[in-house]
Amino acid sequence: MAFLSVRRRKGLTERRSFGDKIFDAVNFGILTVVFILVAYPLYFIIISSVSEPVAVAGGRVIFFPIGLTLDGYKKVFGNPDVMRGFMNSVYYTVLGVAINLAVTLPTAYALSRNDFYGRKAISIFYIITMFVSGGLIPTYLVIRSLKMLDTVWALVIPGALSVYNMMVARTFFKSNIPNELLDAARIDGCSNTMFFFRIVLPLSSAIIAILVLWYGVGHWNSYFSALLYIGRREQQTLQLELRYILLLNTQTYQAAMSAEEVAERDRLEALKEMMKYSLIIVSSLPVLILYPFIQKHFVKGVIVGSLKG
Repeated sequence: MAFLSVRRRKGLTERRSFGDKIFDAVNFGILTVVFILVAYPLYFIIISSVSEPVAVAGGRVIFFPIGLTLDGYKKVFGNPDVMRGFMNSVYYTVLGVAINLAVTLPTAYALSRNDFYGRKAISIFYIITMFVSGGLIPTYLVIRSLKMLDTVWALVIPGALSVYNMMVARTFFKSNIPNELLDAARIDGCSNTMFFFRIVLPLSSAIIAILVLWYGVGHWNSYFSALLYIGRREQQTLQLELRYILLLNTQTYQAAMSAEEVAERDRLEALKEMMKYSLIIVSSLPVLILYPFIQKHFVKGVIVGSLKG
């Protein structure tokens, strides 16, 4: 009887209407088109970075690379300015994420506690800052008055707390850290600080991973703040080095040039074009490597943290 029951249930799950099949086919088709639209630009950058620049400029590189070469990557990794910018970006990102977590997690946990006096008023104060800011010029004047220009602190201190990320983390704590757990810890003589570090944080690996990804991508892709506050070339980020290479491609040349000068100009243009695509891959690689390891935490970290509570 049990076997027949299983067969009946299996038959019911496998029996699907024609409308369901049409619905699945349409969804599959739409998702396939979306995937191609999202994935092809990245694929084009990859094959262009290992193709001959003349073939790329001529529009002959579409699906497969032409004239495989790694000269662009050799030039990128052999350029001291690019590698210095890469290491600066790594340093700024690691330091910035550490400060973000040190500020966001305690704030979110405190605002998730029902016994925290004034949490509603403080939450409203934080929410107001999401819609009202001081503006570019006042912010620049504050950073200059604090003598943070041309320092790493100008890039990591002003954005130490993202209100949206804090609210997601607050909801996660409120939904996944029961009050009974706190009461049991208090009976054993656990203080609030000890409870936060020894119990709350180990149970919050999902939201911590999400915050690392969000803050890390923000710091890594940061461009405008470094352009405003960092004037020294040796302290600038990889994104600004990419900007310099892109600006080199827009330089104009004199109309009257000898054949040797024309050949040298074409060679430099080809090299710059190869470096542009190679540098895009190098600058995107850390995020592409990090994302698959954190993707599994999205359901528990983002959806639970943003919908519950």
